[in-house]
Amino acid sequence: MSKSTKIVLVFGGFITAVAAAFYPIFVYPLTHKEEYKVQKVNRAGINQADIQPAGKKAAEI
Repeated sequence: MSKSTKIVLVFGGFITAVAAAFYPIFVYPLTHKEEYKVQKVNRAGINQADIQPAGKKAAEI
């Protein structure tokens, strides 16, 4: 194999690895939005301030 072919294969492998790593992070959630609507339904009627009230600012501590 020539040197340029090896370089192309290395960069192609790197790009493939990056694409495979980003698929479950970006592509899958964008294509399966109905699976991620559960959280909105589960939190309906819950006031966040009742569960986790606001605290003091870091400068006041």
